[in-house]
Amino acid sequence: MHDNILLPIDLQHPESWEKALPVAKRLAGDSGTIHLLGVVHDFGSSMVATFLPKGYETRVLQAMKEALDAFADAQFDDPSRIHTHVGHGNVAETILKSARKYQADLIVMASHQPDELRSILVSRDANAVVRHSPVSVMVVR
Repeated sequence: MHDNILLPIDLQHPESWEKALPVAKRLAGDSGTIHLLGVVHDFGSSMVATFLPKGYETRVLQAMKEALDAFADAQFDDPSRIHTHVGHGNVAETILKSARKYQADLIVMASHQPDELRSILVSRDANAVVRHSPVSVMVVR
């Protein structure tokens, strides 16, 4: 079993957690902690940010935190073993920074199924995390 599992999810895309969540729960066992991570994508340009309403970024981060907390309450019986976090920026970089920050000993994340149109076996973000992670990564399909 693992002590600290980082589980990056996108609440807007259930495929990012439907299969990965049960795996993370199983690997955490009766005593491990799961860190749910939501990532707000970087706008990519400061010029784009100037067109958004004042305080938009803060409101988006707060809304994601509230949504993650509600998700955790609905999905877990023992809230003391679940911690929710919101990151901001490049998805893969944010996952890797969070793994170090929360001292994760495992990252569990989902990736799409490969098909005839996609020759890449895992998503771009999962690939970057797997290649650069200082801890083990379980990619769930």
